[in-house]
Amino acid sequence: MQDHELRRRAVGEMHLRRWPLLPVPCHIVQWVLAVDEAERAEELAAIEARALEHDPVGNPSHREGRISPTVAFTWERQSEGSSLTLFAAPCTEDSFLDPASDGELAAALGWARGLPGQIVRSTRVWVGEDNAAVERLLERHPLNRDELVSSVIAGGIRMWSDFRIMPDGFGRLLVAANGADPRDLARQIQRLQELGNYRNKALLGLPVARECWPQLDRAEARLRDLADRIANSTTRDDSLMRELSALALDVASVSTAVSFRMDATLAYGQIVEERLEQLDSHPVAGFASLTDFTQRRFRPAMNTCRATMARIERLAARTQQLASLLRARISTHIENQNGELLRKMERSSSMQARLQQLVEGLSAVALSYYLLGLLKYALYALPHGSLGMTEERLVGLLVLPMVVGVWMTMHVLKKRLLGPDSH
Repeated sequence: MQDHELRRRAVGEMHLRRWPLLPVPCHIVQWVLAVDEAERAEELAAIEARALEHDPVGNPSHREGRISPTVAFTWERQSEGSSLTLFAAPCTEDSFLDPASDGELAAALGWARGLPGQIVRSTRVWVGEDNAAVERLLERHPLNRDELVSSVIAGGIRMWSDFRIMPDGFGRLLVAANGADPRDLARQIQRLQELGNYRNKALLGLPVARECWPQLDRAEARLRDLADRIANSTTRDDSLMRELSALALDVASVSTAVSFRMDATLAYGQIVEERLEQLDSHPVAGFASLTDFTQRRFRPAMNTCRATMARIERLAARTQQLASLLRARISTHIENQNGELLRKMERSSSMQARLQQLVEGLSAVALSYYLLGLLKYALYALPHGSLGMTEERLVGLLVLPMVVGVWMTMHVLKKRLLGPDSH
């Protein structure tokens, strides 16, 4: 037996998002990056230069390593970019408030800022021993007290954040371990970060959705105008069909331009909902809760994206329906024209048949006339009175039989030559 070529990658995928155990206190710095394909090789080379020789996860999209004795990192490649997380421990409150005061942490931040990519989200997380330690740090940290969100998760872990970008470009998340198991603590903080990371990724679709609404407004106005013109028959059908085809192409272009971003947004939104459910957060009196913050600000954005996709689909369906109706009308016109043409051809064929019969009748008379003339000349050669009547009388008696015989002979010959269906 042999291993399937994708077996190890499939198993490694199950361990892709694992964080190491977190000592308390701890300072975590995380970036979520959008990286172009042209920058992937440069990023990977910089990461592998610091990565462990043997990656315990065993996944090619995951790397772990250490930048200095006090700063470790994990890196993960994702479908639309990557994430880099630094773990600084031991770490003091002063170094969290001013990372430049910690030489090793400052060097690690400088190395990380040199990596390629665009920042989608960057966060600095402080993990304190208990609520009192974090509240002491809050007194020294400029978080917006009016928008401060705080909830209890996993039974005892508590978080604080205002989810704003500070002057240094990072958001802040403060977490009190409150005696939680180190494994549970790492898992819950990672879920908190994933909640925010996927929320930001999902929200990238909101500006795209808003930008395409004016285009959809114009497309719907064009569709209404075309529907009125089709109903009133004020324009040639071929011209209307060209305009409908152009409209369908414009709608398809909008759909193609936004569909990937909208699909990604809805997928990320589903992950956000799952992470929120897994965190099972509980509100703290006097603070906005994590669930309320997410529902109040995130879900309306997702509804806008869903409404945009639904509107594009409805517009495309209505355009297709109108085009089908117009094609049916054009087909009906063509069928009517073909029917009238067939009726004209039938009348023409009937007239030609009657004319042909008239010509055949006249031809039989003319041929009979010539045959009687020849017979008359033949009778002149006989002795006078040998037939017991005059030649003129004999010719007169043969006129009717001659005409009938010629006509029947022509009819028989026509059947033999053209078939029994000829008339």
